[in-house]
Amino acid sequence: MINYPVIDPVVFSLGPLQVHWYGLMYVIGFVAAWWLGCRRAHQVGLTKDDISDLLFYCAIGVVAGGRLGYALFYGLAQWSADPLWVFKVWDGGMSFHGGLLGVLLAAWWFARRKQLAFFTLTDFIAPLVPIGLGAGRIGNFINHELPGRVTSLPWGMPFPGMGPEPRHPSALYEALLEGLVLFVILWWVSAKPRARGFVSGLFLLFYGIFRFLVEFVRMPDAHIGFIAFGWVTMGMLLTLPMIALGLLLMAWSRSQPIDAKV
Repeated sequence: MINYPVIDPVVFSLGPLQVHWYGLMYVIGFVAAWWLGCRRAHQVGLTKDDISDLLFYCAIGVVAGGRLGYALFYGLAQWSADPLWVFKVWDGGMSFHGGLLGVLLAAWWFARRKQLAFFTLTDFIAPLVPIGLGAGRIGNFINHELPGRVTSLPWGMPFPGMGPEPRHPSALYEALLEGLVLFVILWWVSAKPRARGFVSGLFLLFYGIFRFLVEFVRMPDAHIGFIAFGWVTMGMLLTLPMIALGLLLMAWSRSQPIDAKV
């Protein structure tokens, strides 16, 4: 058993202003995405300024979509009781699925402006996302969010406020799979020209598989519990369509042109 590390959620304070680790992880994710995007901007005929604009729009999509998605999927009762709660992003509570929809909307608008095929752009964006996902899960871990189920494995940790039983560090599992492993897969695959839509489908497929698997060792949200059969969680329910869509998109890509490097 490993003791859960005690980390102050606040990195530093400047008077009334507090910088939280959770928010800082979003900054890390966007900076990493900008740097990686600039390295491959030529593949889709974009400039560094274009990458900055794209990341700005995607940042709005992530924050707005992620928060609204969490409120709709996981916190509708809390939002109804306190309408201003939805703006308290610093307290945690972001939905990947809502953030994904926000990014897709931003990408659609940007692709129209730049006269790019939508899936050409999403194929470009997909490998830039996992670093931010991994960083966000580390932020969840620091915030004592996403508790795991009880385990006898040697790396189990007593979760703060949930008794002495060791639990799976599920947020760290997600940081590893959704962050590092997914990044390595997508960055390597996208290094060569691929059929349009293939990398996007690969992202949906592997994220869906990784998230679905971790849900087996992650506690369901206390105010929702299991959705069906005593083991199906909301995360699983939202992830299954991603897996199906990823497979369909990869199959569809076989009939699409290869997006050669510009």
